[in-house]
Amino acid sequence: VALATLMYEILLTRIFSVTMWYHFAFVAISIAMFGMTVGAIAVYLLPQFFSPKQTPFHLALSALLFSFTIVLSFLTHLSIPFVPPKDLVSLYAVILTYAVIAVPFFFSGISICLCLTRFPRQIGRLYAADLSGAALGCILLVILLSLTDGPTAVLFVAAGAATGALCFALGAHHRTLLRLALFTSLSLTLAGIGHTALLNRQTSLLRIAWIKGRPDKPALYEKWNSFSRIQIFGDPNKTSTPTGWGFSANAPLDRAVPQLFLLIDATAGTVLTGFDGNLEPLDYLKYDLTNLAHHIRSDANVLAVGVGGGRDLLSALVFRQKSVTGVEINQAIVGALKDRFGPFTGHLDKHPQITLVNDEARSYIARTEEQYDLLQISLIDTWAATSAGAFVLSENALYTTEAWQTFLNRLSPNGILTVSRWYFKDSPGEMYRLTALSSASLKAQGIHNPRDHIVIVRCARAEEEGEGPDGLGNILVCKSPFTPQDLKTLEHTANRLGFEIVLSPSYAADPTFEALANAQNLDAFTQAFPLNIAPPTDNNPFFFHMLRLRDILNPERWNQGVNTVNLQAVTVLGTLLFTVVLLTGLCIIGPLIWTARKKDLKSATPLLLFFAAIGSGFMLVEISQMQHLIVFLGHPTYGLTVVLFSLLLSSGLGSFLTQKWAASAGTRSLLILLGVLLLFGILTPHAIQAYRSATTPIRIFVAILLLCPLGLCMGMAFPFGMKQAFQRWPELTPWFWGINGATSVCASVLAVVIALSAGISASFWTGVGCYTLAFFTYWKTQATPTH
Repeated sequence: VALATLMYEILLTRIFSVTMWYHFAFVAISIAMFGMTVGAIAVYLLPQFFSPKQTPFHLALSALLFSFTIVLSFLTHLSIPFVPPKDLVSLYAVILTYAVIAVPFFFSGISICLCLTRFPRQIGRLYAADLSGAALGCILLVILLSLTDGPTAVLFVAAGAATGALCFALGAHHRTLLRLALFTSLSLTLAGIGHTALLNRQTSLLRIAWIKGRPDKPALYEKWNSFSRIQIFGDPNKTSTPTGWGFSANAPLDRAVPQLFLLIDATAGTVLTGFDGNLEPLDYLKYDLTNLAHHIRSDANVLAVGVGGGRDLLSALVFRQKSVTGVEINQAIVGALKDRFGPFTGHLDKHPQITLVNDEARSYIARTEEQYDLLQISLIDTWAATSAGAFVLSENALYTTEAWQTFLNRLSPNGILTVSRWYFKDSPGEMYRLTALSSASLKAQGIHNPRDHIVIVRCARAEEEGEGPDGLGNILVCKSPFTPQDLKTLEHTANRLGFEIVLSPSYAADPTFEALANAQNLDAFTQAFPLNIAPPTDNNPFFFHMLRLRDILNPERWNQGVNTVNLQAVTVLGTLLFTVVLLTGLCIIGPLIWTARKKDLKSATPLLLFFAAIGSGFMLVEISQMQHLIVFLGHPTYGLTVVLFSLLLSSGLGSFLTQKWAASAGTRSLLILLGVLLLFGILTPHAIQAYRSATTPIRIFVAILLLCPLGLCMGMAFPFGMKQAFQRWPELTPWFWGINGATSVCASVLAVVIALSAGISASFWTGVGCYTLAFFTYWKTQATPTH
């Protein structure tokens, strides 16, 4: 049941990334997880219904209802168009969506709560099973999504929940539930297998109907994995006008070329261009702003970050560059380019001048010993909800000062880092932040006058009256100062193509660009700016989130063009924090006022604080390490399979070790935990720095070595607390478990708030503070005599 619960939670995050905007997906997951807390509170409030004698029956029934409602609630979610709340109808649709997806977690919460509160002698083993099942679910989901799609995976997860119900029904000796659970498990498994066979033929009976409020169109090709859904649309036998986002008004777009269109999570788009080996029809790529650097660096070794449909690879060939290495993180995209659409794209992976690499770009660049004349990053976003929790990995490791220093170190002496982003003439927040990032990175390289190394060029859209960005911006950062010949060539090219130079060593379009490029008092200037345009770091890698938390109620800060979705996301996050804190308070205070006696309340307060502290502490530490180590490990899947799996599995082992230990050993264990947390916080930055350039297996091994002692000690806290509860307040144990769950959800939001405002390390040390509180409250409980 725990395995199915975590798999469904993560799977919903992946699906919500397609059906919702990522910040609303984060809200949905938080509200859904509160369903587990409500289930635990129901067990506490209804002791006569959930009588100990009926525990085996209720375990089987709740697990079976968990399985049923997974399918039913998911089908209901697919049938509701999700749009941001603008009126009462859309607000009702959002609330209905959140309520529907919370239902399965309610029954999961009942089942797990009964397990952890009705068998006091087995608490260590049962909590170990809970954590180990969740850890195994991390691995299984990655495998499952490599074999099938998101909606079909829901069937397999529901089959897993039914299998849990089958095990419980065996223990309850209840024939009806036993037969029903067996039938449900087998039926859902067979349905999942059958539908996967249909998917392999690119046909589907169970598919997403609505994406972000609009109907989802059938695709020519669709593929899911643990961190994306890709779709490819179009007809490979038809031609159309070349597609691009930074074309000059003088571009020869009067021809037609074969094109297919690739969408990632229904939002991020790229183009697959038909290629038969003849480069002449593709000369329009010379008129694209993203390729500006090619005009001043010829016969170059090029590295393109984010291959997508292969556009940057073709651009390097059009400019007759020496070689091009394309690094693409998404295996589904690489597979589509090489296999299914290889004949259409001319099998770029087999071209003698092209090297196609399936890896995370920053990690690959850190490990390679090659030097490049051009390093190209064109419109690489991370707006999608990720596999580890929608907001958790909305950071981007490509846009930090540490990353750019790595990039600069891999450039040849005259090499250029060229980065393209959306440009808004009235408020070019992204380009401002890129300029600050460039200046800070160059200063860290010992360069005293960054402005001599930076050029920014803008391409305006022809239809400036329409919605969306005013155009595209391209920043060029040269490892050595731009030469007079470089600048002359850039100026000539910009004039010929109708581009506008926004920043150069001798010109700045506005005082902000000038101040950022000169890098004098950079920190003071960025702090005073209305938006957060400070250079991101690995400790605060949220490049796209420029709204400070103190401004979440200021609508004047929200309208920033295409980046508005990220600014509004911070407002949603602040609202969510208020909501979950309110819900946590209601879950804690409401049931107590209704049922508990004042004498019990007063004596149980230290243990209440203990469970609240360990629930918050575990989540703060877990999420901070997922955010921190994903940059080190270099792939979203590793954040799931390495960080989450290692923490949960080692925590399960820690819980198992407490099985035969008395509650009095808890104080000593918590003290050891504090020591381990302290060492972890001190040693981890040094270990990451030392092994940043190591091979992937070594980095994974280092991460596991760091995480396992931490998880081992953190896993001991909950069973020790429950042993205390069983000895003194057995009737309150469901409520204690509910408190632990409610504060965990609250802390999952708080972790992101802290990371956005003060950095990931601040989130970790807040978690350490929670465990410090847990130690003192547990010690206080131990010191209080039993009445």
